[in-house]
Amino acid sequence: MRLLFAAIFVLLSSYAAMSQRVVRYDLTIDHKMVHYSGKMRHAIAINNQIPAPTLEFTEGDIAEIYVKNNLDEESSLHWHGILLPNEQDGVPYLTTTPIKPKGTHFFTFPIRQNGTYWYHSHSNLQEQKGLYGAFIIKKRDEPPMPSYTVLLSDWTDEHPHEVMRMLKNANDWFAIKKDAVQSYSEAAKAKALKQKFRQEWQRMNAMDVSDVYYEAFLANGKKEDVAPQFKAGEKVRLRIINGSASTYFWVQFAGGQLSVVASDGMDVVPVNVDRMIMGIAETFDVIVTVPEDKSFELRATSEDRVGSTSVWLGSGEKVPAPVLPKLNLFEGMRMMNDMSKHKDMEMSYQQMDMNEVMYPEVVPDPSKPDQRPPVTLNYAMLKSPTSTALDPAKPLRELKFRLTGNMNRYMWSLDDKPLSKSDKILIKKGETVRITMYNDTMMRHPMHLHGHFFRVLNGQGDYSPLKNVLDVMPMETNVIEFDANEEKDWFFHCHILYHMMAGMGRVFSYKDSPPNTQVPTTKANWNFFKKEDERMIHPMMNLSLQSNGVFGHGMVSNNYYFAVTDFHGNPKHGFEIENKFGRFFGSQQFFNGYVGFQYERKKEHGSWENEIFGTVGFEYTLPMFLKADARVNTKGRFRLQLSREDIALSRRLRADAMWNTDKEYQFGLRYIFAKRWQITGNYKNDYGLGGGITFSY
Repeated sequence: MRLLFAAIFVLLSSYAAMSQRVVRYDLTIDHKMVHYSGKMRHAIAINNQIPAPTLEFTEGDIAEIYVKNNLDEESSLHWHGILLPNEQDGVPYLTTTPIKPKGTHFFTFPIRQNGTYWYHSHSNLQEQKGLYGAFIIKKRDEPPMPSYTVLLSDWTDEHPHEVMRMLKNANDWFAIKKDAVQSYSEAAKAKALKQKFRQEWQRMNAMDVSDVYYEAFLANGKKEDVAPQFKAGEKVRLRIINGSASTYFWVQFAGGQLSVVASDGMDVVPVNVDRMIMGIAETFDVIVTVPEDKSFELRATSEDRVGSTSVWLGSGEKVPAPVLPKLNLFEGMRMMNDMSKHKDMEMSYQQMDMNEVMYPEVVPDPSKPDQRPPVTLNYAMLKSPTSTALDPAKPLRELKFRLTGNMNRYMWSLDDKPLSKSDKILIKKGETVRITMYNDTMMRHPMHLHGHFFRVLNGQGDYSPLKNVLDVMPMETNVIEFDANEEKDWFFHCHILYHMMAGMGRVFSYKDSPPNTQVPTTKANWNFFKKEDERMIHPMMNLSLQSNGVFGHGMVSNNYYFAVTDFHGNPKHGFEIENKFGRFFGSQQFFNGYVGFQYERKKEHGSWENEIFGTVGFEYTLPMFLKADARVNTKGRFRLQLSREDIALSRRLRADAMWNTDKEYQFGLRYIFAKRWQITGNYKNDYGLGGGITFSY
């Protein structure tokens, strides 16, 4: 009898295996030229497509994906939100072997879920250059309804490494392009000088909601996409994916409300809203109705209101969605100042959107007393249609993280430690892991956990929604929990690409796991993976050619160390070169120490004299961004210097000043007329007054 049951079991298992559909895709990663901004630029594509081809499966399929890398650098693909074996996750040097240049990699995994997902590179900054695509999984009993996938993204003409370098070096060209400088003249015009002084007294940079200026925003790889096939009265399921590198999008539909029915691939109880903001890497399924035989705009506007992209549903006369007005950035400045004083404010799940002070469209118009403010989606509205409760008998492991950052040096971290300075967080299979996150920064952070869905503890009890990305707002506290039902290592990180690459991540590691078959758990692999934020080197340089002399400044730095060269000179007075090497200290890195040497050639009593000596000192950033530099040289001479750089007088006009105890002082002005060029002038007490041009890199 046992043999009979065993035979029946084997036959049923064989039948089930035979009935599984194998779906194969062949993908080739290669370079592609694009012209999203009217200029031809290099991008990275799959099968010559940006975004990459949409991969479609049905729950229960077996995925087989062959990836050929035609680039001259390593690449990778991460299957975002997909539950799969650890080795298939696609994070190079952590879970999956990188795809070598001209090499091929084979992925295979069972499709255990349904919903709207996506995939993207997890190598270097390739995602920003076009390496992303939609990953759609239909239910076995998918209800008959027209659907359309909308993959949103952002495009910069700059090379992503140049973007990262500019962010690291606090270059404000992006703010100039976005008209978001918040200078003293603009503050005076907005009657916000008090807030401006207060902000700089606290050593806080100007308020913005986005780091990068983008030349274009895209929907399915186009500035505008069209879907004319939808008719009046038709309900359409829109599968919306935010596949951008660092842009949050406001989404609105000209034809009426959005009925949100799924988030990050998981069903939710339908909720009707006028608009929603999508964090980077989030997906939402919404159902809209095409009201009549016209073309209705689904508009996605960047959170900084610099631009938008659209999908037009239906055909005929165009009906546009509302245009969102420019942000009130000085109101945001007031908000930042207030929030910095009241860090004990209890906010969670986007219910108290402190950024709303910047949004003119939510301020009631006295002339329209019957006007209804827009209904905005927040996480507290999301509810799972089925219970997501975890087993209370399982042991509970509680973890707490502060989301931390240093905008002055563009470092991002958890608990003031970037990934490169962290260890793996050990958890056990069979536990419930509960994570409390407090955002101690003035920027949003979309936190993503690989390989798991987590419950968002948003007040819905047993019906808390499941997600794999959570947008944590400034000064907000959120709690998530997940069933530790996997093994090996899984990445947890901010999905703003430049925040992740600057160190905002951790690795959850299951104790007593079997070895990874693709990436041996060696110290070399672990160090190579986690020290990416330290390996990135960021050079900068200014060279001024003026009528009163030549002035230069160059620096090479990473997260902690720097090497600087400063020089100035003219034929009449000689020249001076100073070199120093130092290290930044503290979470905000307002303090640094250094050693160096200085060479001077000066005319004394009618003859030229040369002098060289060593220096040791430290520099501290005081309120108002005033830098105090104290040093002593090998001749025993002490010097204190006070300086302030980059004082924003207007959108393009900057000032600087310097004084030291060697009785030297200098005042300067520069007008920024191009990314790398400025018209400059200064007065230096021993060189006199001069003017000229400056090249910056």
